Amino acid sequence: MLILEVLFYSFVAVVVVQVLYYAVLFGSFAFSKSIKTSINSNHPISVIICAKNEAENIKHFLPSILNQTYPNFEVVLINDSSHDNTLDIFEDFKSKHSNIKIVNVKNIEAFWGNKKYALSLGIKAATHNHLLFTDADCQPVSNQWIAEMSKNFTNEDTIVLGYGAYNKSKKSFLNKLIRFETLLTATQYFSFAKVGSPFMGVGRNLAYHRDEFFKTNGFINHMKIRSGDDDLFINEAANAKNTAICYSKNSFTTSIPKSSLKDWFKQKRRHVSTAKHYKFKHQFLLATFYISQILFWFLAITLAITTYLWPFVLGLILLRFIIQFLTLGFSANKLDEKDTIILLPILEITLIVLQFSIFIANKISKPNYWK
Repeated sequence: MLILEVLFYSFVAVVVVQVLYYAVLFGSFAFSKSIKTSINSNHPISVIICAKNEAENIKHFLPSILNQTYPNFEVVLINDSSHDNTLDIFEDFKSKHSNIKIVNVKNIEAFWGNKKYALSLGIKAATHNHLLFTDADCQPVSNQWIAEMSKNFTNEDTIVLGYGAYNKSKKSFLNKLIRFETLLTATQYFSFAKVGSPFMGVGRNLAYHRDEFFKTNGFINHMKIRSGDDDLFINEAANAKNTAICYSKNSFTTSIPKSSLKDWFKQKRRHVSTAKHYKFKHQFLLATFYISQILFWFLAITLAITTYLWPFVLGLILLRFIIQFLTLGFSANKLDEKDTIILLPILEITLIVLQFSIFIANKISKPNYWK
């Protein structure tokens, strides 16, 4: 009985932690009111796209960038030592559009296969100081993408975190899992920014002033870490005073998600590997949330099997689920991911297991990076 009593009070503590995360921290974003601004930005914008062997994606997605209605923007296309015809595609588009600038990067021994090196050259080559980043396989959902993101630049707000969604596939559980993980991640980084402690952004949809790049000496502090040109940079450069979030639906970008679990697993291994380089407070808060998730499920199942104080256990389980559904439901409504909420418990358990597997895999061997 003593063991069950310890487990029960541990469960109470875990539920309290989970409720604080969902209701208070994540609720700061989920339950916030959208701020509609009528300000029409006139900042000249440099859209920066780094591509490595992305010829087909460039042909398909670049027109949606070039067709933006924004009055003053250029597109900086970085060819990162591609061995397909990416550069030829760039040149073809440039011959038809005067606002394209090409940066052709050749590998050098010191920065062989390093995307951050290529991005640094592109940033330095950009004509304008307000920079907007996306990937070669991304597509804005509207021709107002640049306008919506640039509205959030002010004299104080020099970093803008956007949302990079994935295309939906109705009959794919993996697709829902990927989009649920993307929803949860976005809820986290938008919420942290809301409470004044931004910790990451995604390179699929991210903007910042070039001064921020030079103030942090670019990527120099983590140049040897092959990933993290987005999240590690934001973790270093962003703070409560200089960061804004943008989640208007016309500001979203979309990209094609991985179609196999193996490929997605490899992708997430690269993404997760950068988290250990975050500031300690962010590592602590993110780890506490993940551990509390694991403990919630373990203790809930254990106590349910034993039926120890089952009315109280059931009440705590329902309390946590209700708050979780409300928080992620409101967040999903903002980010147009409502269909993932239906399978929330299944998706959550699956994601927890896969995240633990990724953690173990990264401990055993290093993930593959941009080559």
